[in-house]
Amino acid sequence: QVQLVESGGGSVQAGGSLRLSCAASGVTKTGYCMGWFRQAPGKKREGVATIYTAGGHTYYADSVRGRFSTSQDNAKNTVFLQMNSLKPEDTAMYYCVADPAPLTTCMTFILALDQGGPDFRYWGQGTQVTVSS
Repeated sequence: QVQLVESGGGSVQAGGSLRLSCAASGVTKTGYCMGWFRQAPGKKREGVATIYTAGGHTYYADSVRGRFSTSQDNAKNTVFLQMNSLKPEDTAMYYCVADPAPLTTCMTFILALDQGGPDFRYWGQGTQVTVSS
């Protein structure tokens, strides 16, 4: 059973930065699809980024591309989301996700999900990010 625990959320002014961490346990497969989703009250869930742990290939949603980056520390079984140039519209609960999908699926997982594809199998509890203007 895969378990994901997010941390690093908080409150920051617009233009500031935060780094979220996701500690994963129970992942025994080499090469795993992990990522980040966010959801604000009254808004739909939005995929943010994915990363394939074997090689570090990444995908970013248009709304965050160029501002956010996701990375990994495989030795610590941890994935990060570095959020720069934060905007008030980035305010949301951020969730770490994981799925045993292969690389090609991982890179299109968010797009496919928006088109009715399968959801990520594992979800963390979420960490709140609040960006004030």
